[in-house]
Amino acid sequence: MEAPRFIDQGGALQALCARLQKAPWIALDTEFLREKTYYPRLCLVQVATEEEVACIDPLALKDLAPLTALLQDPAILKVLHAGAQDLEIFFHRDGRVPTPVFDTQVAAALLGHGDQIGYGRLIQAVLGVELEKGHSRTDWSRRPLEPEQLRYAADDVRYLAQAYPRMREALEAKGRLAWLEEDFRRLEDAGSYRPDPETIWQRVKGLNTLRRPRQMAVVQDLARWREQEAMRCDRPRRWLLQDEVILDLARRQPQDLQTLAKVRGLAEATVQRHGETLLGLIRGAMARPQEDCPTPPSRGGRPDAQQEALVDVAMGLLRHQALANDISPAAIATRRDLEALVAGDPRSPLLRGWRARLAGDALHAWLRGETRLEVASGALTVTPRH
Repeated sequence: MEAPRFIDQGGALQALCARLQKAPWIALDTEFLREKTYYPRLCLVQVATEEEVACIDPLALKDLAPLTALLQDPAILKVLHAGAQDLEIFFHRDGRVPTPVFDTQVAAALLGHGDQIGYGRLIQAVLGVELEKGHSRTDWSRRPLEPEQLRYAADDVRYLAQAYPRMREALEAKGRLAWLEEDFRRLEDAGSYRPDPETIWQRVKGLNTLRRPRQMAVVQDLARWREQEAMRCDRPRRWLLQDEVILDLARRQPQDLQTLAKVRGLAEATVQRHGETLLGLIRGAMARPQEDCPTPPSRGGRPDAQQEALVDVAMGLLRHQALANDISPAAIATRRDLEALVAGDPRSPLLRGWRARLAGDALHAWLRGETRLEVASGALTVTPRH
């Protein structure tokens, strides 16, 4: 197997990008570290076409402008696998998301490979190649990189460049290529990658265990401060306050440093450095008028017995539609998605895009009473209700 080009000089990068500029598409992947930072640290960029494979060293190159221009070229499709994190990295570096994109993990679902298939399993299924797994825990920031490490990294695009044409051809044969446009537009949306300290509190794990508006206000203010501080000092948010600590502070609402220091999981260094700030945030949230506090989230309780029965039947109809379209039911919807649809949630993913085409429209029609389910020769059939 030919070794990948290792690009760590400006001239070599310019020459590579000039060649790739002529390609209609490129396979793209990154290696990065994020354990000790808020923003991911880009350590390697891998690119490939059907003709060549290269690993670009962003730690050695002072100017990545040729690569940035290539990734922003609207005439060149960027092919990734589970590419959201890769796109986030380039958004933070360049202020823009590479476009247009094609994500083989998303596309694989429409080819019957199941939901969120891993890269190794996909390459095994499409190409019959079993990939090496020995360098999955590599510290990609350390130099020099060994030849084995570079080959491992290059394989993430080498085989992607071989799988993409086959997958695209299969999608075109099934008439499903255009179905992916909405999914890919969401991946290209810069808003998906822009941190929002004002809404980050909604992602605190365990939020639904709180029931009082002022508890929610404490979570809101602490989570906002944590996000802003983590961004400012480029450190993981969990190093400042873990989610469970935020919830405990919301419940206990300490009013002095001595009480604050007793909160389990709150580091002594955090109390010393930020204790007064945290107390001020808690006091401010507690003084907020209740009508200005966030509304506690709905516990979303379990569906009642009648809804459960409808969801059970809907699951059967989902499997019927999936079988008819040679696709995994899990790739279309989860049971929770079906519960939301039965409950009348207009945000259900089954009401949009290809999921609506494959199953959502049929499910919605049945729930509206426009069709009925029958059994004929031992098989489920869907017929219009006259």
